[in-house]
Amino acid sequence: MIKPPKKSAAKNKPAPKLNLVQKILLFICFIFVVFMALPAVVIILIGLLPTITVFLTDSKNTGKLTVVGCFNLAGVFICLMNIFTHFDINQAFSIVGNIFNIIIMLGFAAFGVILYYELPNLFIWISKACTQRRLKSIDGKLEKLTEEWGKETFSEN
Repeated sequence: MIKPPKKSAAKNKPAPKLNLVQKILLFICFIFVVFMALPAVVIILIGLLPTITVFLTDSKNTGKLTVVGCFNLAGVFICLMNIFTHFDINQAFSIVGNIFNIIIMLGFAAFGVILYYELPNLFIWISKACTQRRLKSIDGKLEKLTEEWGKETFSEN
């Protein structure tokens, strides 16, 4: 008789929790990284506001969060590339203060929202168009068959 495999003990182990010293050390490292990359953090926080808003308001809808977040991140990345030439907080505020950069960052997020809501409608429209074309093709073939075989064959009794 074949015995079922035993469940490994690794699956039943709870995730390791951080103690207080590790949490404080992690927080200090996080603060250090934020201050070292402050110009980039400023642009990322301002630019990702639409994604943060979607996360806070509709966190259960991961599809929407993914689409909006990816497009928003693409727009932020375009503006983030400008900061690497002069990595300065004044340059970061000038990039964020430029209305065209804000339009790029928020416009990509808006494009993601539009794509999320309109892509299903586009697929429905395409499938309806394909169905109508197929129905016309079937009707054409049926007409050819009625001409070839006669109406008596296809008439209902």
